[in-house]
Amino acid sequence: MDIFELIEKRRSVFPEQYNEEPILKEELDKILATANWAPNHRHTEPWRFKVVQGEIKLKLAEFILEKNAEWEENPSSFKRKKILSKFEQSHTVIAICIQKSPTGKPPEWEEVSAVAMAVQNMWLACTALNIGSYWSSPSFINLVDDFFKLKEGESCLGFFYMGKFDGELEEGKRKSSIHSKVEYFTD
Repeated sequence: MDIFELIEKRRSVFPEQYNEEPILKEELDKILATANWAPNHRHTEPWRFKVVQGEIKLKLAEFILEKNAEWEENPSSFKRKKILSKFEQSHTVIAICIQKSPTGKPPEWEEVSAVAMAVQNMWLACTALNIGSYWSSPSFINLVDDFFKLKEGESCLGFFYMGKFDGELEEGKRKSSIHSKVEYFTD
């Protein structure tokens, strides 16, 4: 499959679609290596990843549930179940983090963009390897800092849930063609 097909094939594949087949260490290493090739201004390489699997993954889910209960006075049982099931159904969860520049240069938006490009590289690699994945930035994401003991200037932007899946994915859709979103300015 060429790069154009791969980009068009990329989809969000959610934890309820994952099967129990493990993601191999070699696959995970390959996926993470693609992140390191994302473009970034001033070679800051601001992406940081916390890979969580096995029992630690469930401890993270419990930690989030406890913190969320403190933050939200009375979280619904539906929300609790939804949070927990994402972690239980995923083989691997990666906390997507950013290490911000202490000087503020490049600006934070450029650093966040670089992290997003690193995640897109991972997402495309997952697609090529038939591994389902999706990025979620839940409202409680700031609650995980203590779990990971993040360094100064480091913060979490979301979770990248991953798992193998069976079957075919739906074909991609866009509301309109690229032509309706582009203006050309030429001589």
